[in-house]
Amino acid sequence: MPITSIVPCAPAAAGKELVCFHNSVSDLLEMTSTTRILHLLPTAGSLSFQHRITRYNVTVGDYVILPNAALVRDFAVSGDYAGLMFSLSTQAVNKVALRSNYGIIGHLSLLQNPVMRLSPAAFSRCCKDVEQLQRRLSEHEHPFYDELIEHLLAAHILDLYAIHAQTHPQAHFADRAAVLLRRFTEELSKGSFRQHRNLEWYAQKLFVTPHYLSEICRRASGRSASYFIDLFTVQEIASLLIRKELPIQKIAEDFSFCSASYFSRYVVRHLGMTPLMFRNTHAKH
Repeated sequence: MPITSIVPCAPAAAGKELVCFHNSVSDLLEMTSTTRILHLLPTAGSLSFQHRITRYNVTVGDYVILPNAALVRDFAVSGDYAGLMFSLSTQAVNKVALRSNYGIIGHLSLLQNPVMRLSPAAFSRCCKDVEQLQRRLSEHEHPFYDELIEHLLAAHILDLYAIHAQTHPQAHFADRAAVLLRRFTEELSKGSFRQHRNLEWYAQKLFVTPHYLSEICRRASGRSASYFIDLFTVQEIASLLIRKELPIQKIAEDFSFCSASYFSRYVVRHLGMTPLMFRNTHAKH
């Protein structure tokens, strides 16, 4: 199925486009109101941003892939910053029909850390991939335009898979395990963690043992399944705590915590401070 409507677009149109290149950090700030996938490849200077609760500083040789723009904020760049920056809709990724299941491994890794440090050879390859994609996006007269862009994007994604696989050789596993991981993360993406943070619930829903579910997560990312349950939960709680209009007690109730004190202990364990302290520290004034 070919990708359609792929053009170099202005920020205002980005929400409607499948692939969009961006020229400035102000474009990126507009993306944070969407769930698009952001790709940032600095070529000069430095860039910083906050992803979930962690601040990242990146420079030439880093490749940033933010799997959900809504989880990032506070972009800042140095005066000499330049870079290749583009965003994808989830539809664009779905339309690139790759046979490899390796994408789910990358997704798990990017949820933990969205920054990949590239070797000089890998950095050069990625720059060439992205520059070619950018150049050819304007060739609308090409008789096979949709397929051309689809295959250029697929080639770049496969290069990213290869870069990750070379540094994570233990991450290869059978298709059945990849499908299971995809179903697990899809369940979390639907928000099941609001009601269910017990590993046994997810294992039962996926018809596997808790041990097996954790083992394949660990093989793919070095982290257990429980880590990802908490990861989704904490990032959602953090995004709600910074909204001062939401009562903290209401947030605790929405996540089915049995008491305010239990909710507070959970937040302290994962965010390092009480809910009120986190709100006062991070909420915008």
